[in-house]
Amino acid sequence: MTKSELIAELAAANPHLLSRDVELIVQTIFSEISAALARGDRVELRGFGAFTVKKRDARTGRNPRTGEMVAVDEKVVPFFKAGKELRERVNNGAPAED
Repeated sequence: MTKSELIAELAAANPHLLSRDVELIVQTIFSEISAALARGDRVELRGFGAFTVKKRDARTGRNPRTGEMVAVDEKVVPFFKAGKELRERVNNGAPAED
């Protein structure tokens, strides 16, 4: 599902909201999660999961095209850990609750 598909689904499920309002809500949620991660904060959505950032140490990698060894700098990457309810729903194939 893409972001535009998510917006369309939410707008269809909530006919009292305008599509542009749903789009603004979705964009605001994503922006707030991104901003929190950029600050190094943890974002936890109970029943869904938690977004965190993890530090990847510097290492020596290999260019797959040339085989040459290259230095890969230290970096911080986003990480998502699914919550218990989400894992159970995915594993059991449970339909979405309305």
